[in-house]
Amino acid sequence: MLSLPLPVRVYLCLEPTDMRRSFDGLCRMVRDFVGADPLSGDLFVFRSRRGDRVKLLYWLGDGLAIWYRRLEEGTFVFPRLAEKSGLSWSRAVGKQGLEIRATDLAMLLDGVDLSSVKRQKRYERPAAQLGTTATVTMV
Repeated sequence: MLSLPLPVRVYLCLEPTDMRRSFDGLCRMVRDFVGADPLSGDLFVFRSRRGDRVKLLYWLGDGLAIWYRRLEEGTFVFPRLAEKSGLSWSRAVGKQGLEIRATDLAMLLDGVDLSSVKRQKRYERPAAQLGTTATVTMV
């Protein structure tokens, strides 16, 4: 069983990944394709070109960890690039990244095609505006 400290955001890297990559190579992909910091404590998910393998990369506070899974039969179905902007349950990030919910990751790892999932409407907090920063002045 995989248990991760919460809160954690989950990002899919939609660029096919060479599964020979390890910590440094996956960190580079996080920066280049997802546009995120691999040491943020978020969970990053990578899929092989054939789709029968996934790697998860995450920071545990004192070091990086990789979780690796290979299917004997079947594939992990990631959304396609053309779909990423139209999915209501996810948010596009970076050049090739997609933020999903932890429950979506559990379904993905269990073999569910996320494009077939029908979700009921729920409140979602609006994303923070880019470029706006708060400043605090000390007197």
